[in-house]
Amino acid sequence: FAATANCIVFQGGRPVFADVDPDTLLLDPAQVEAKITPRTKAIIAVDYTGHPCDYDALRAIADRHDLILVADACHSLGARYRGRPVGSLADMTVFSFHPVKHIATGEGGMVVTDRADWARRLRMFRNHGITTDYREREKSGSWFYEMVELGFKYRLTDIQCALGLSQMGKLPAWLRRRREIAAAYRSAFAALAGIQPLAVRPEVEHAYHLFVVRLGRKLDRGEVFRHLRRRGIGVNVHYIPVHLHAFYRKRLGTRPGECPAAEAAYGQIISLPMFAGLTNDDLSRVIAAVEEVVT
Repeated sequence: FAATANCIVFQGGRPVFADVDPDTLLLDPAQVEAKITPRTKAIIAVDYTGHPCDYDALRAIADRHDLILVADACHSLGARYRGRPVGSLADMTVFSFHPVKHIATGEGGMVVTDRADWARRLRMFRNHGITTDYREREKSGSWFYEMVELGFKYRLTDIQCALGLSQMGKLPAWLRRRREIAAAYRSAFAALAGIQPLAVRPEVEHAYHLFVVRLGRKLDRGEVFRHLRRRGIGVNVHYIPVHLHAFYRKRLGTRPGECPAAEAAYGQIISLPMFAGLTNDDLSRVIAAVEEVVT
């Protein structure tokens, strides 16, 4: 999604796009290393659909080139890579609490890091670049504060935080249900020609924010999309490759052909309904509608 690249531009940087693995549509570590130059500062890996990236490979690359590794885990809250939870795999990890995510607070998100100095700076950026917030000043009995960074007003409200915290205990059950839905889709489509769910690597526990399938070349993705929408099935397409958006084509001069695996997949993928509240009856209806259109 464009937001991952946009944050770089907002800070005066230049995003460099690397291609994906065609089976998972996750960042390809070999493609990442090929794009590194002396000006490279960081690697940002996106856990597309809720599948963690290959963090061991990316960490090795980051260490070889003295780079910061950032995980965009907006899709992967609750996922694991080689037994380790997402949030513990990179130097910084970003989560989203958008209404369609696993934990929803209306809007907003969270950044986690095990570096205390980065955490302090993140809190300042969230609060106008000010060294303390009002709670800290009340506790210390001081009125004094100082603005030392150019920050933002990015604080979540207390109501949003309470809403998010209230959902944490439900997350394991929601993840189990998402995985049940994914297993049902995979079982139903296993022998169905013309439709292929994205691969899942054996070393991960998938969070299934999205369930994306790749359509065969003989199928017209637009017609499949329209047919399923007419049947009341809430399919979508995630996402247009960021380097093909008009803004980046104009600003960076990016063009078709720069990320061929991502571009090829974009023309074939479609996202099926995936949320913990999906009933078994509706799941069966989705599967039947897909079978009808692809056979």
